[in-house]
Amino acid sequence: MARKQQFKRKKNTINGWLVLDKPYGITSNEALGKIKRIFSPQKVGHAGTLDPRASGLLPVAFGEATKTVPFVMDGRKVYRFEVTWGAETNTDDTEGEVVATSDVRPDAAAIKAVLPEFVGEIMQVPPKFSAIKVAGERAYDLARDGEEVELEARPIDMHRLDLFECPDENRAVFEAECGKGTYVRALARDIGRRLGTRGHVTELRRLLVGPFGEDDMVPFEELVAAADELEDGAGIEPLVAEFVLPVREAMEEIVEIPLSPDDAQRIRHGMPVLLRGRDAPLNCDLAFASEAGVPVAVGAIEKGRFQPSRVFHL
Repeated sequence: MARKQQFKRKKNTINGWLVLDKPYGITSNEALGKIKRIFSPQKVGHAGTLDPRASGLLPVAFGEATKTVPFVMDGRKVYRFEVTWGAETNTDDTEGEVVATSDVRPDAAAIKAVLPEFVGEIMQVPPKFSAIKVAGERAYDLARDGEEVELEARPIDMHRLDLFECPDENRAVFEAECGKGTYVRALARDIGRRLGTRGHVTELRRLLVGPFGEDDMVPFEELVAAADELEDGAGIEPLVAEFVLPVREAMEEIVEIPLSPDDAQRIRHGMPVLLRGRDAPLNCDLAFASEAGVPVAVGAIEKGRFQPSRVFHL
């Protein structure tokens, strides 16, 4: 019997960032799977998972951009979220079961009065349904199996927390700017308790991750429509040109060291270079070297010498 020949789809070399506006109702991995089918990239990953019941900014890294994922994930994040008062759930959102109720409905003045208590470095107990590991297992797996999960409070950085609007007495919409490791669901839970009521997140949208904001977002439907309009056999270059941002966009908040062609070549071979010029920094824990604006490597500067730690192949 003739053996059926297997054909593998050609993988495309793509380097850069696609800042996706993930729609409500699909997981981050489902969105990533669709992107893989559209672009067929050699390498791809995302910087920060969004729950299926959350929408908004999902940064997707192609190729050499995957080397900059930590810089994006460690950056600040902005969320806009709606809290519905009167009920607390075991997941702190609409997915879970109601575990406590209250007839108290705080007004805007009461809400604004307590918000300063949640700004700065604060302690937060993550939701029981979270990806935090407990004795080697995910907390949400233990919680789903009916086990009692006790998570310890952790320090988080809340840079800004504003009351955006109160659509009615049962709901309040907030905007939070926070650091890595913050759980918005836990924030809603704790605000509700502080106000003498109960609350859970009913809508959640991410507006900013590190250097990427609303203006960078590509609507999921727009990307799919553009891919569908490509003629059979056409390459993905038009999609890359329209939707993919350069690798360096992820490093806008990092010190840049422009290099000469000779020094850039040394860096590409993993060798350090002595930085010249009156304004050259002597010491820096994190910087990136570039040649003619194109990233060459990420590294550190010690005593005026740049030492690469990760080299880009662009």
